[in-house]
Amino acid sequence: MNGDSFRDWLEGVLPSLKENCVIVMDNAPYHSVKKEKCPTTQWRKADIINWLTSKGEVIDNSMIIPELLEVIKRLKPLYSTYVIDEMVKEQNKVVLRLPPYHCELNSIELAWSVVKDHVKANNKTFKLADVHNLLIEGTVKVTVEMWKNFISHTTKAEDKFWDMDNLIDELIAEQQRVVLTIGNSDDEDDSDFSDF
Repeated sequence: MNGDSFRDWLEGVLPSLKENCVIVMDNAPYHSVKKEKCPTTQWRKADIINWLTSKGEVIDNSMIIPELLEVIKRLKPLYSTYVIDEMVKEQNKVVLRLPPYHCELNSIELAWSVVKDHVKANNKTFKLADVHNLLIEGTVKVTVEMWKNFISHTTKAEDKFWDMDNLIDELIAEQQRVVLTIGNSDDEDDSDFSDF
């Protein structure tokens, strides 16, 4: 799979999806082809300046690369878009990207597990045609009831992450409220500490 193949496949699927649907997508490289490359530290200074100038930035040629990269850091969010996201947006649909390395938030991974387990358990010939048939059989094994369970499982995992996020926010807020005073204060009675 590559970015072009995925884009072509999705272009064929998009018309059959409902308006305003949400497409949940992980961060596979073929899902994440950038519409435009933004400069990095590996770019030559002249190329960085050309890119910035093409974006309407007025650049002083005496600026050094770290200074130019600071300007890029400010502009990057405006130009760091994905080909797929823009194509989907044009069709009045939305891409929801999962956080990296969180496959437990993607219900499709549970379905793929069922399919792959079926192929693994039944693949005796290792011939491509037989594997193809096993893949089809495996997808049929994924029932509506299983999908409901997969989504429920994913929702519970997401809820746990939200609970942890809220707990962290509470701990940070509590930590910011705790103030330690070391030493004497003018309005404190020091008699309790006279023995120390």
